[in-house]
Amino acid sequence: MSRKKERLYHWIFAILAFASLFFLVGISIILFKEGLPIFQKVDFFDFIFGKSWYPTYDPAEFGILPLILASVWVTFGALLVCVPLGIGSALYIHEIAGSKQRAVLKPLIEILAGIPSIIYGFFAMAIMSPFLQKLLNLPTGLCAFTASLVLGIMAVPTVCSLAEDALGFVPNSFREASFAVGANRWQTLTQVVIPAAGSGISTAVILGMSRAIGETMTVLMAAGGAAVIPKSFFEPVRPMTATIAAEMGEAVMGSSHYHALFAIGLILFIITFIFNIAAELISRRFRIKLGLAR
Repeated sequence: MSRKKERLYHWIFAILAFASLFFLVGISIILFKEGLPIFQKVDFFDFIFGKSWYPTYDPAEFGILPLILASVWVTFGALLVCVPLGIGSALYIHEIAGSKQRAVLKPLIEILAGIPSIIYGFFAMAIMSPFLQKLLNLPTGLCAFTASLVLGIMAVPTVCSLAEDALGFVPNSFREASFAVGANRWQTLTQVVIPAAGSGISTAVILGMSRAIGETMTVLMAAGGAAVIPKSFFEPVRPMTATIAAEMGEAVMGSSHYHALFAIGLILFIITFIFNIAAELISRRFRIKLGLAR
């Protein structure tokens, strides 16, 4: 009887484990099936490097370079916010803070991850945008700068949590050896602990980047929605995710516009897939380096 139960549990957990692979394959098939037809009407390079996105015009133009550059600008700006905040928070919580401070700070940071993205969007529209517009004398506060700030705050919990895990993998003997040769706490952190946890911290940064580039509602509400090539952080932009969310409801099923939006999703899927593979490779290298790989 016990063997039958074990076999039953084995198959149940095996099915659950392969379910994620099944969904991944299904999503990939749908994206390729619905996204590739656009390249029968538009050249691939014209689609990627075209500077005009006017899918409803006659004739329509499907250049997504402004959308790609908008995603790059917003993601880069978010990294400038979340990397120092996330890694700095992880260093303080794991290496400096006492147990009481750690018990308060860690849950507070992780609460940020549980706030719905649309709440961040409302915050950006109602508070940050008017404040930045007045402070910086901008034509509009809905721009790449506002979206970058909000996305950076949203990605802080991801970077902080993963970076703290990486710091936890560094053996205490490294710190003790550093103190033994006369290094102070700052020297130990910057020259011993951070380099030893470098691969894990790199993984945290990459996954934080994936979090930022894949966000939809916040950039839809805070970035301004202008499908033009950005020249500065203080101009309205429209990232790829915002374009899909804003236009999919209006696109006629089976039309070129419909397939073009799926093609954008396919490109975004490939980008985030590459980021996640890179993060996994770096993380595995980090575990092997510390002798923790199985």
